[in-house]
Amino acid sequence: MKAMGIDFGLKRIGIALSDATKFLASPYTTYHRTEEQADIEYFINLIDKEKVDEIVCGLPLNMQGQEQEIARLTREFMAKIIEIKPIKITFVDERLSSLMAEEMLKQTEKDWKKRKEKLDSVSASIILQEYLDKERK
Repeated sequence: MKAMGIDFGLKRIGIALSDATKFLASPYTTYHRTEEQADIEYFINLIDKEKVDEIVCGLPLNMQGQEQEIARLTREFMAKIIEIKPIKITFVDERLSSLMAEEMLKQTEKDWKKRKEKLDSVSASIILQEYLDKERK
């Protein structure tokens, strides 16, 4: 079984997947949101298709570690997924994951538009990899 990393956003959701041993996280795709029911169905289908048994979702916090409105929306979206598909969801602090992803992408991708398209899925892979590393310790 695999773990899925999610970098939640109002317009886009970055997705990463682990390998079957849950050792390595890799960017999977950036999902461009449409309407909520279609978004939820996409994730339910992806969970089944990729044999995911755990979701690691980045929780947007401010620099003081407090939840903002986007964190509430993130929790609500994940709650709607587990209503349909009972699955373990772990929320993790995602502060600076997008900044780290941007710095990583600057090394390999010079085109800003291409970097932006990959940013969310790379951020999701950073969130997931940090979680996997902590779980192994």
